[in-house]
Amino acid sequence: MPGRDRLFAAIGVMILVAALVIVIIYEARPRVPTGGEEGTPPISAGKLAAPFALQDLNGRLVTLSDLKGKIVFLNVWATWCGPCRQEMPSIETLYDDFKNDKDLVILAVSQDTKGRSAVEPYVERNGYHFEVLLDPENKVGESYEVSGVPETFIIDRNGRIVAHHMGAFDWSRSDFRAALKELVDQKQKISS
Repeated sequence: MPGRDRLFAAIGVMILVAALVIVIIYEARPRVPTGGEEGTPPISAGKLAAPFALQDLNGRLVTLSDLKGKIVFLNVWATWCGPCRQEMPSIETLYDDFKNDKDLVILAVSQDTKGRSAVEPYVERNGYHFEVLLDPENKVGESYEVSGVPETFIIDRNGRIVAHHMGAFDWSRSDFRAALKELVDQKQKISS
């Protein structure tokens, strides 16, 4: 019964997304304001992720559209942000755990206004290997309605935000990694 299998697959995906959202919101910490308008509601899960095109530290252009078909872990941060610096080692651990998985991309979007000159030394000094994108004009922050850093979005294979977390988080937690692995392993149909 193909219809029944499709129903079970859809229910499974909904359960995975709900579990991922619960894990991410669990233990939310206060966020560091970046000057965003107070009272602005956070971007909601299920919304189509805004397109972006940013350069990485090597000058290569990375666009969200190039990542369609992959799960995207998108973290917005800054070198001057204490909570961002606190959670960066856990993002590196997450990267180490998933670096061989071609279905997941980990991106850290820096809002540092000094761009590469501020970000590159920080990344090298700390030995981070995940991909860092430069956004000195805060284009991603504005289009994703980021009201404080760090702020993280999980984007599914179809470009929809399935989870959103404001504030620092320990991304190396086993429950989060397990939920993320289930989402990555779920070979959901890509809509065009």
